[in-house]
Amino acid sequence: MSIILYIFLAVALVSLFSLIGILTIFFREDRFNKALAFLIPLAVGALLGDAFFHLIPEAFSEIESSATASLLLSLGVLSFFFLEKILRWHHHHSILDKISDKYDTPTHLGHMVLASDAFHNFIDGVIIAASFLVSIPVGIATTIAVILHEIPQEVGDFGVLIYAGYKRTTAILYNFLSALTAVVGAALVLVLGSLPEGFIQGVLPFAAGVFIYIACSDLVPELHKQDEKKRLLPEILGIGLGILAMYLLLFLE
Repeated sequence: MSIILYIFLAVALVSLFSLIGILTIFFREDRFNKALAFLIPLAVGALLGDAFFHLIPEAFSEIESSATASLLLSLGVLSFFFLEKILRWHHHHSILDKISDKYDTPTHLGHMVLASDAFHNFIDGVIIAASFLVSIPVGIATTIAVILHEIPQEVGDFGVLIYAGYKRTTAILYNFLSALTAVVGAALVLVLGSLPEGFIQGVLPFAAGVFIYIACSDLVPELHKQDEKKRLLPEILGIGLGILAMYLLLFLE
């Protein structure tokens, strides 16, 4: 199977997970919250594991200057910090609360979430495509990390759209359309693939910075909000399993 086919299958799979909000129609909110409570730490472990086991080592082996790789990694962190400041909306804030009726969500917030989600998915597509162009195992690891991160994110976004006044079918459709920007991001990387190798290599440390930022700034604070002692062990197990999964994928390389 060609690399291009791997890339588009991966981004198509990621885009399909935007439809996961439809499951809220069939499952009670408390059950969904329990599932998300485990998926969030799993996503933390997967994002950090992919960054430290795959993306960063590949970046430092491919880029001659370690200072350049470190700078690009830092830019990945800073760019997403800046993005969230500009949008004035913390994209992953209160993931568990987004699907509950704790907030009066203004209509314009729904538009902002869709715009933010479209940009995030575009970046996901860029990162996935660049990872596959480095190697198939790195691409698989990155795709898994993105999916685990996308599940709670998409459910949260779906909740915001519902409470912003969107019908369920409309919310699902808009969520899916915003997810398709991942395909655009992947296509852009393939078009730019004819440029010098430095472009693809530069995406890796940048992506690592993005993953570290999302894990530590967006998802870990969600875990701190759940201060019940009984949640500590599942959270540790979730993070550990995410990291272990990324470590085991090293043996495919």
